[in-house]
Amino acid sequence: MYTTLISATDLAAHVTDSQWVILDCRHDLLNPDAGSKAFAAGHIKNARFASIDNDLSGAKTGPDGIFRGRHPLPERAALIETLRSWGISDDTQVVGYDAHGGMYAARLWWLLRWIGHPAVAVLDGGLAAWQAAGEPLVLPVAPSARGTITERPSLTQAVSVNEMVTNLATQTRTVVDARAADRYRGENEIVDPVGGHIPGARNRFFKDNLAADGRFKDAAQLKAEWTPLFASAPQAIMQCGSGVTACHNLLALEVAGLPGAALYPGSWSEWCADAARPVATGAG
Repeated sequence: MYTTLISATDLAAHVTDSQWVILDCRHDLLNPDAGSKAFAAGHIKNARFASIDNDLSGAKTGPDGIFRGRHPLPERAALIETLRSWGISDDTQVVGYDAHGGMYAARLWWLLRWIGHPAVAVLDGGLAAWQAAGEPLVLPVAPSARGTITERPSLTQAVSVNEMVTNLATQTRTVVDARAADRYRGENEIVDPVGGHIPGARNRFFKDNLAADGRFKDAAQLKAEWTPLFASAPQAIMQCGSGVTACHNLLALEVAGLPGAALYPGSWSEWCADAARPVATGAG
């Protein structure tokens, strides 16, 4: 069972395995159609396309009319139905990949763990590693039989905006922001209407989890880099712009042997939507 990362070589040995489902998670925050177009132009054999916007996120506005961020969590029942449509069952090994160092595939990884499915991994190095290993991309989309995955006890934690507001007052948990340093400081914001960060949050850009070749750094290096940021992983909360790249930091923590941190799914996009919530700018 692969539960964090998988190499291109190991994945290539299983692309025709009926107990494996491969999902292409390519996406572009500023061009929502880019991922599906890239998939149509060529993808790993037997892969299905997983849309960040339509499959791996829910409605932006809840029944109470409150904005929940740009990529809120999908309803569990809807997610289960989507996973079954891709042919995923309780005994399926799932692998997600993208062309962005795991930026989007990590969201799939977290969601599978959220509904209690441990056998999910991210292709280390993504499509670049796949092609560097001499593996091809194909055009046909493989048909898939319906899966029977069921919801089981969650392997992750998520916190609400109300819990984040409470933590702002108590500072009992360390918040880590996965966005680039300039966006964290409130500079060059082109995605959300307000620049800055949640007061007290620390910054760990998700790309800092990767080595120069686009693969994740080894466990020892990740652990050395992450441990100064908080007292313990279960005491930490990961967030980003919309709850996507924060999952990359959560995956890195799992690789480092530092499990237990929570995700704030609404992240900055939800936080800054209410002018009553405080905003910090600058380096700290």
